Amino acid sequence: MTSFAAEPAHIHGSTARTAVLVVNLGTPEAPTAPAVRRYLAEFLSDHRVVEIPRWLWKPILHGIILRTRPAKSAAKYASIWTPEGSPLKVWTEKQAKLLLGALGEQGQQVLVRHAMRYGNPSIASQLDALKAEGATRILVLPLYPQYSGTTTASIFDAVGQWGQQTRHLPELRFVNRYHDDPGYIDALARRVQRHWEQNGRGDRLLLSFHGVPQRTLTLGDPYHCECHKTARLLGERLDLPADAVLVTFQSRFGRAKWLHPYTEPTLRQLAQQGVKRVDVACPGFVSDCLETLEEIAQEGRDAFLQAGGQEFHYVPCLNDDGRWIGALAGIAQQHLQGWPTAAAPDGRAAELQRERALRLGATR
Repeated sequence: MTSFAAEPAHIHGSTARTAVLVVNLGTPEAPTAPAVRRYLAEFLSDHRVVEIPRWLWKPILHGIILRTRPAKSAAKYASIWTPEGSPLKVWTEKQAKLLLGALGEQGQQVLVRHAMRYGNPSIASQLDALKAEGATRILVLPLYPQYSGTTTASIFDAVGQWGQQTRHLPELRFVNRYHDDPGYIDALARRVQRHWEQNGRGDRLLLSFHGVPQRTLTLGDPYHCECHKTARLLGERLDLPADAVLVTFQSRFGRAKWLHPYTEPTLRQLAQQGVKRVDVACPGFVSDCLETLEEIAQEGRDAFLQAGGQEFHYVPCLNDDGRWIGALAGIAQQHLQGWPTAAAPDGRAAELQRERALRLGATR
């Protein structure tokens, strides 16, 4: 029999609220082997991420990967860790706060929280918190511009799992993709242009997206096509010839064939072909993280320079860029249409809602 979580105490006359929950991938709590092991165990147990029968995958995951990979990955995380914590955590928190401000400036008085698909704060905990604050309408906004079953759909799974344990469901909406959103493309272009203004322009602009197994493309996942459309629109926005923009895929895992061309071999090949300088951006990541700061800005740089290249320039992710926050607010507003964005509740109602949130937290 299903056991439903206790509902927040109902307060008659309280204002129903509209909320936005922005969701990113996640990060370990610390750059240590135990923390990375916990994170990887959750991440790599997701059937959306690893499409291998559980009876076959579980012994490999727990018998090999979680015994050998955490220490190596922890060292990589340590190389990019900041005093405030994981870069992805820091930037995601800032993006949520800035989104709240941007929506408020545009007259959208909504609640905004952030969550991580893996790790903390979890999607379930943040949905609980939004309900406790009076949210009856929630827009789930993944921080993945390009749709993939391995990422975007996994967020929807997590929301669905939360819903299966929830008695009184809020209205829910989801954002699937915004890979071709004009505001997003404009923010990417301006980020690259500012880098060129400050550092000059390279011989090639390489756009590295996170990889997924090749079989996902043949099975109908649109991710590969959406990455290429983002790249095409960005190149057009920058007024670059087609051969000046390269699309590659990074972060391979395992022995299966993944989307190609692969980023690091391409960087080596460019250097060997006589390309002296390359500029690399990662449009699929809106927050700098391990995959951009360590895999690209460190390992990618080393690969290019060791193969004979002379200058490697990494273009930072959008992070807290003003144009990006404006684009994110525009995407949210588009999907909030038709929902009332009521004024903030009066002081007494707000106090009662805070008390209700505290009571709920104490029972979970």
